[in-house]
Amino acid sequence: MLALLAAGSVFFPGLFLVSRRTLQCLLGWSEGDAVIVSSRLVSSLQAIMASSAGCVIASSCRDILEDGHWLTNNYILFATPYFLYDIYAMFVCYWHKMQVKGHEEAGRGGLSMRAALPGYLRREILMVLHHVFMVAFCFPASLLWRRGKGDYFQGVLFLAELSTPSVCLGKVLIQYRKQRTLLHRANGVFMLLSFFCCRVLLFPYLYYAYSRYASIPLHQVPLVAPWQCNLGAALLWPLQLYWFSLICRGALRQMRPRPHTDEAATNQAG
Repeated sequence: MLALLAAGSVFFPGLFLVSRRTLQCLLGWSEGDAVIVSSRLVSSLQAIMASSAGCVIASSCRDILEDGHWLTNNYILFATPYFLYDIYAMFVCYWHKMQVKGHEEAGRGGLSMRAALPGYLRREILMVLHHVFMVAFCFPASLLWRRGKGDYFQGVLFLAELSTPSVCLGKVLIQYRKQRTLLHRANGVFMLLSFFCCRVLLFPYLYYAYSRYASIPLHQVPLVAPWQCNLGAALLWPLQLYWFSLICRGALRQMRPRPHTDEAATNQAG
């Protein structure tokens, strides 16, 4: 148990540092660019690992409540430190963005890390609370309170990470002002579909799957499900709906023509 926690605590920050140094030393990237891209690479890799584990676990459980898989608890132990690391990585990315010359929040002299912390918490408070909840509540709920049951459901929960690589790629493309490229638009379509299927529909599917297993009406599932499951769904699902609404708003903005493009065309025609 402690060995896997220690391995995760070393693996994710270590991969971040190695990636950052590689981009700086071998490719000559600036520290800010290397930090931002490295954090996205680590998040994407964790997502691929989690979704791969989820596929293996879910496909191996014929009885969705009683069957188990050795990978379930092991990956929970290994991946939990990632959420604490990611809080720090997001903060470092935010701080480097504030150092960009002319940034409206940075001012002329930039911000120290201590001065940037309040702004980071205001901007990323939902994500920080989400990560803290994953460690403080979901970790013991998944590892201890399940009592070895429901590995199938845990595997399906891992599949929520399928949408993360496209989210990370979208953020990198926006960071480098590639919003009008074909890659960004194709990635946006995949991000919408994967986020909707893997996160928005996730909790309704889990309740539906249990209703089929227990042969009870769907509306009765919350009455018989463990309170930890209901609490987790009640807190996490609204976040997914909110983030999905932001993705949809961003997609709509991309579909609208840019005013300055129309003005330029008018000027050329005149």
